[in-house]
Amino acid sequence: MDRFIGLDFGTTNSALALADARGGSELVRFPTREGPSSTFRSVLFFDPSELDPRLGVRAYAGPQALEHYRDAVQPGRLIQSLKSYLATDLLRSTTVFERSYTLEQLIALILRGIRAQCGDALGDPSSVVKGLVVGRPVKFSNADTPADEQRALDRLRAALAIAGIEDVTFEYEPVGAAYFYESRLDHDELVLIGDFGGGTSDFCLVRVGPTARRDASAKRILGTEGVGLAGDVFDGEIVDAVVSPRLGKGTTYRSYLDGKEIGVPSWLYERVRRWHHLSFLRSRETMKFLKEMRDQCPDPRALAALLHLVEDDLGFDLHRAVEGTKVKLSREGAVNLRFVDDPVDIDVAVARADFERWIEGDLAQLRACIDRLLAQTGVKAADVDRVFLTGGTSMVPAVRKIFVERFGENRLRAGDELTSVASGLALRARELHG
Repeated sequence: MDRFIGLDFGTTNSALALADARGGSELVRFPTREGPSSTFRSVLFFDPSELDPRLGVRAYAGPQALEHYRDAVQPGRLIQSLKSYLATDLLRSTTVFERSYTLEQLIALILRGIRAQCGDALGDPSSVVKGLVVGRPVKFSNADTPADEQRALDRLRAALAIAGIEDVTFEYEPVGAAYFYESRLDHDELVLIGDFGGGTSDFCLVRVGPTARRDASAKRILGTEGVGLAGDVFDGEIVDAVVSPRLGKGTTYRSYLDGKEIGVPSWLYERVRRWHHLSFLRSRETMKFLKEMRDQCPDPRALAALLHLVEDDLGFDLHRAVEGTKVKLSREGAVNLRFVDDPVDIDVAVARADFERWIEGDLAQLRACIDRLLAQTGVKAADVDRVFLTGGTSMVPAVRKIFVERFGENRLRAGDELTSVASGLALRARELHG
């Protein structure tokens, strides 16, 4: 075996890396209109203009999905963040243009897209791939029990098998990041790894360096911890505070039955908050309900905006505007969140101080998770040599501040926020199979 493969299947982005028998690891690049990319967006787009009588509506994955979504002449179906459903029964199957798909089948379509668009990195797309190391979070999103965790692993393994990927070894994602960090070291360290994804935040205390690599019997991983929140939850806080009030949250409508004023149901805005759930509102019954409320609302424009957002499946575009605002707030004290698609008209100044206030409850959970890891392993903060942070949310100043307060600015390191896990998983594959 002359190459070893690491796959980081993420809630928002995925990445694939290869390691050879001697050197480091190399990321696979995927073609896009803007040029080669080392990340593969974990999305599907079903294009109703391309219909096969036997296979149904054609599905595109990754960069191709986004390109077809933007070019579509008629509304299709964009599906994303499928990883966040693995541990729960919220999504067992869904119907897309009159054809039913299980969650495993949908994820397999993304994995097949990765295979098809990665050139010859995995060989013939019709062949069986063996010996991969695939990343998994320490705690799956929405997993409340060990049974939930096992369900998530079983479903992910089944999806990989459908895509022709077998004999898979799962490894914690922060362990993958640790192997990537270690590849640059010429000395020993005790490192706290923080891996912040779209749906989960995972932590690992691990010994790295030449001594740890040489001594196979040494206990390298001292402990792991995780919590089911990260980038998507932070985005949701912005949606709650800025977007939903401009889509009718907190307003009322007049009941057809008795003429009483009734509050617009909050469950609608839970779907908006979880932007990848927005397409679930496109059922016939919900659309009818939205139109009835709009017609009986004292200020119908806000509910008309919500109806338009759902009807035209604008969840992804809204998410990009929200995510872009969050990213800019990492560099600036205040930015404008702008999303205009008539009748939707959102143009609001957002201050970093307000954003940090909205996410304070989430930050408290991150602090508690780190404290649990230190307590369980009996490691004092002063004994940690380095803290390596990876993932997009690690760049949020309020998140970084948690680690500065506990470990000091001089011990923090970061790098390759979206791809270090895949690179490290390939190195782990080499260690296991080489």
